[in-house]
Amino acid sequence: MATAQKCVHQGCGKTYTDPTEKCEYHPGPPIFHEGQKGWKCCKPRVLTFDEFMTIPPCTTGTHSTTDVPPPVEEKPKEDDDSLAKKIEALTASAPTRVPIQPAQSAPTPPPPPPETEDDDPSLEIPDGTTCRRRTCEQKYKTGSSREGETCVHHPGVPIFHEGSKGYSCCKRRVLEFDQFMKIEGCKTKDRHLFIGSGKKEKEKAGSGGEEILTTVRHDFYQTAANVIAAFFLKKINKESAKVEFQEKQLVLDLVTTDSPPKRYTADVPLYGPIDPVKSSFKILGTKLEVVLVKANGASWPVLRGDEALTGEILQIGRAGRA
Repeated sequence: MATAQKCVHQGCGKTYTDPTEKCEYHPGPPIFHEGQKGWKCCKPRVLTFDEFMTIPPCTTGTHSTTDVPPPVEEKPKEDDDSLAKKIEALTASAPTRVPIQPAQSAPTPPPPPPETEDDDPSLEIPDGTTCRRRTCEQKYKTGSSREGETCVHHPGVPIFHEGSKGYSCCKRRVLEFDQFMKIEGCKTKDRHLFIGSGKKEKEKAGSGGEEILTTVRHDFYQTAANVIAAFFLKKINKESAKVEFQEKQLVLDLVTTDSPPKRYTADVPLYGPIDPVKSSFKILGTKLEVVLVKANGASWPVLRGDEALTGEILQIGRAGRA
């Protein structure tokens, strides 16, 4: 009987016994640049580490225990002179506009508490479900006793800063991405967290088994004439997607091709008036991108009309986090 071995390919990491078994992986190194994360071998770029970890492998081959993963690639920052020239060019070409009077900014709200720290004992845990806690990766086996479980994990979030990598919950920092992936958890609990309260399952609509999303992450940037906004939702069904432009509102009804599908519906109030006829949208693999044509050419400090103003003036042509 062949000895089980673990594949070292990035994005795979499976234990295998058949050397001819299909392997899906990323041959290129990870790239982290100005907050964006992705792989050099393919195009998707995301902002959060959790999204980065779900980017599907782009290459198919066979497993390996000897291929050394390439090092992480972090693009150098622009020097001060180059950055100053770009800012000067933007300032010279940007239209003159009246500064926005600073408004009293609201204090940053604390991060939301975890949904739960325990699995609902009344719910059945599907076989093969992976523990939700970061870096644990323990899978549930149907019928196994849960007495004596040990969950070693990181309760914090990944931090990448000036080449060093680690977690906010502990002090260890490393330089290489593969070393980061091997940092052992710093906290231990006596039970894994496989399904929690089952809240996502309970929120599924009765018809069609859809999972209802109440919010999705969005970003935007602007030019003198347009506001370009992105609503991040993977696998949007292009055939059924509904995007309606109104003078001061964007109406969305987006369903994904997942099984079961996810559905996001929203009436998004806009900060300023737009030209609904000239505005447009396109659906990409990880997001909906809309081009909102300004009706009056004014600068938008925020995307949504119901967002609090911070007093910050967003530069024309530069990306702004919404």
